[in-house]
Amino acid sequence: MTIRRHYRYGSGTDTVLGTRVGRFNLGINTTFIIYRIGDTVIDTGPSNQWRHVRRVLQQDWQHTPLRQLLITHHHEDHSGNAARIAALSGIVPHAPQLGQAKLASGYRTPLLQKMIWGSPRPVQTTPLHDQLTLADGSPVLPVHTPGHAKDLTCLYLPRQKYLFSGDMYISKSLKYLRKDENLQQLMDSLARLLTLDFDILFCPHRGIVEDGRNALQEKYDNLQALCRQAATLHQQGLDTTQITEKLLGPEDWMARVTGNNLCKGNLIRQAIHWQPGGC
Repeated sequence: MTIRRHYRYGSGTDTVLGTRVGRFNLGINTTFIIYRIGDTVIDTGPSNQWRHVRRVLQQDWQHTPLRQLLITHHHEDHSGNAARIAALSGIVPHAPQLGQAKLASGYRTPLLQKMIWGSPRPVQTTPLHDQLTLADGSPVLPVHTPGHAKDLTCLYLPRQKYLFSGDMYISKSLKYLRKDENLQQLMDSLARLLTLDFDILFCPHRGIVEDGRNALQEKYDNLQALCRQAATLHQQGLDTTQITEKLLGPEDWMARVTGNNLCKGNLIRQAIHWQPGGC
């Protein structure tokens, strides 16, 4: 049994249900929450958890049939079961336009990610658009937030003041960065989200954050402080390794296991050159 926890928030048509799954239970980055609000499912969970995801979805469908599946970005924990859900339900998932080609053709996943999540199956999708609604007619607004991934798109529900944040939150502090992530874009995307009027943040890793906007503000502030500290130390003549060790500590097992694809140095190298401004 790898269903780790069930979640419920809200009431009536605003009720959000969540199910946390994961092959491993070694922290929030090794498990994933599939959220559902009414007849809408947001993200799909990893492919190696399909039998658990399917069972939960089929139980829910007995009460409310699935009408739409919304994918925040192409990464395998978010999209891994999209093809199977599409085949089971007969619906075409919505996904960010910038991620559709990868979702359709498939893509290589690093070994560590494949071990944790499995590999996604290719799936045909239709683009997310600004006319999406829930069953009660309330809007679901896509907000493009690149940085973690070029196609990452959060889903904002203005009537409920909900934000489904993809991978934009996860934690108030960032310690590692992947080689393919763009810190400048990430910071600009955080600034864009902070212009929205929301209270509750639904993170597929951290969980339900009831003081969501303040939590996201704290993440932005912490990253700003890190960038300014890194730039100051760089101006004083310290190199990247020295700055990394001073601000974040020496590289650890994460860098070794991923071949420096995910490491502290990636974050510091980009933090040195961050420019304030936002959107």
